[in-house]
Amino acid sequence: MRLQKYVPVFFLACAGVGGVADAQTASTGSGQAYPVKPVRIINPFSPGGSLDLVARLISRSLSAELGQQFIVENRPGAGGSIGIELVAKSAPDGYNLLIVQSSLTVNPSLQRKVPYDPVKDFEPISKVSSYMFFAVVHPSLPVRSIKELIALAKAKPAQVNYASVGIGSGTHLAGELFGHMAGVKLMHIPYKGTGQVMPDLLGGQIALTFGSTSVVPYVKQGKLFALGVTGAKRAPILPNVPTVDESGLKGYEVTAWNALFAPAGTPQAIVNRLSELTRKSIASAESKFVMDAQGMDGDTSTPAELGNLVKSELAKWAKVIKIAGIKPE
Repeated sequence: MRLQKYVPVFFLACAGVGGVADAQTASTGSGQAYPVKPVRIINPFSPGGSLDLVARLISRSLSAELGQQFIVENRPGAGGSIGIELVAKSAPDGYNLLIVQSSLTVNPSLQRKVPYDPVKDFEPISKVSSYMFFAVVHPSLPVRSIKELIALAKAKPAQVNYASVGIGSGTHLAGELFGHMAGVKLMHIPYKGTGQVMPDLLGGQIALTFGSTSVVPYVKQGKLFALGVTGAKRAPILPNVPTVDESGLKGYEVTAWNALFAPAGTPQAIVNRLSELTRKSIASAESKFVMDAQGMDGDTSTPAELGNLVKSELAKWAKVIKIAGIKPE
């Protein structure tokens, strides 16, 4: 969805948060009050996407709470590596933050060399949002449940195809993890974008995809059939569709997320304060409105919880990518 449609919501969010009474509660390592100058939130991707939407929502809330401008700056390029490296090498003083997708934990296994260490180079602040995928099939495929899909794939190895957007994306890895855990071999067909996937899926040339919320309208129209959702819980937008886990593939979960980080060595008082205010921002009614419109959940964490997530997902996706035979480029 276009960012411009929701710009007025940001002003509502700004009006709904508190003032600057807490501006002096965090400090740098030298004891200086924080912040005393504008703070940059680096988005390593182009403006207009869901990550950018959430970044600007948070920036307005933090600006209102702490009495200094939090400015979102887009630094796209190299699959996000340019902006991520910029923050990794910034001074650990809280004035350069990173908002990034869960690809942060996937790229080290997809690229021969990344210019940052997701664990060592950053202080986790908080998750801000998450979203799941939807396992959908063309109605002509004779399956109406995850168990039936697995049975068909076992009976016809490498004959049930599934589409993804690119190599190493969430839509790709969701399928690879599914095949690994179910013990089946699916035929992977990568596309450049969702706009190319949908015509072939709706036309029946593609049997299966693990799609974003863009597939939901077609499910409601009966043009596609939803077998399951990849999250840990059901999706409110399709409440009658079970999770893949509850459908019989125990332990299966693929949830993409967005999160806020600071450079490693940033004073813990700053990290904790930013985490507290970020969680407050995401819990607001205005944030919920924006998240719902994008098919996302407001999903926050403590710094420690985010740190543990990064470590676990690095290991998880490294294993899946190795099993899938995806070669780093």
